[in-house]
Formats: sequence, C-alpha cells, structure tokens
Amino acid sequence: MSFLIDPPLLVASGAAYGKAEGPRPRAAAAATIALFWSVGVALYRERRWGREFMINSGVLRIPYDPEATRTHLAAAAAFATYPLWLLLGWKLARG
Repeated sequence: MSFLIDPPLLVASGAAYGKAEGPRPRAAAAATIALFWSVGVALYRERRWGREFMINSGVLRIPYDPEATRTHLAAAAAFATYPLWLLLGWKLARG
C-alpha cells in the first residue's frame, strides 16, 4: 500500500465491483475503502519506514519533512481521493 500503488489497485477493484450485480458489490467496495484507509494510515503513522514507503513507494525520491504539517495535509488529501479512485473504476466498468 502506498500513494503510488493504491490508486491503480482501487480502480481495478472498482472495475471488478462495477461488473458485479446486487448489493454485495457495494458492501465490498465500502469494505475495500475501509481496508485501504486502515492499512494506509497505519503505514503512514509508522515513522521508521512506513511514511517513507507511503510517500515514495520505494521507487521515488520525493523530498518531504516527515513531521511537517504540509506533509500530513498532503497525505490526508491523498487518502481523501481513495473513494474517487474506486468510483472511477466502477464507472469505467459500467460504461
């Protein structure tokens, strides 16, 4: 889980749920968002390596101050987009 990896995974999940019928896909979508948020926030709060992984995903080198308010606000904004990524996948699957 990271800010680079999560959006494509959420779009793919949304597309899978969008193809399904009935009430279960909506419940699964809500559970998926809850899972991504809980794991992502837990990783972000882990100061040793989790925040670095959430921001840079092990491949980028974005400079940031790990304790700066702007870093936390940017992370909160990224987490806030998670339902939108899932919804995008859902809409793409439904046409």
